[in-house]
Amino acid sequence: MANIYDLANELEREIRVLPEYKKAQECRAAIDADEEAKALFKEFTEFQQGLYAKLQSGQMPTGDEQTKMQELGAKIEANPVLKAYLGAQQSLSVYVADLEKIIFGPLQDLLK
Repeated sequence: MANIYDLANELEREIRVLPEYKKAQECRAAIDADEEAKALFKEFTEFQQGLYAKLQSGQMPTGDEQTKMQELGAKIEANPVLKAYLGAQQSLSVYVADLEKIIFGPLQDLLK
């Protein structure tokens, strides 16, 4: 039987060679090369992390926070560099979701 950690490390390496991962990497580099996109991405991720922390503590976002999130979303959609990155991330997330189903299958079986 193979060592489960060796398998996990192999899986990690294989994810890094996926075309979808490479595309996301390229798009991320494009963000770093574009000051406007980089600043907007930083603002978005920091705001999003704050909202997640709030939700995890049991608090709901205020109306102002919801409005700001919608405004940031609209700005990102209007920025082609950020829109391309989020699209690439979405393509990669299909693999992650499929892998999650496979990996957590045995745990789900225990709940049945």
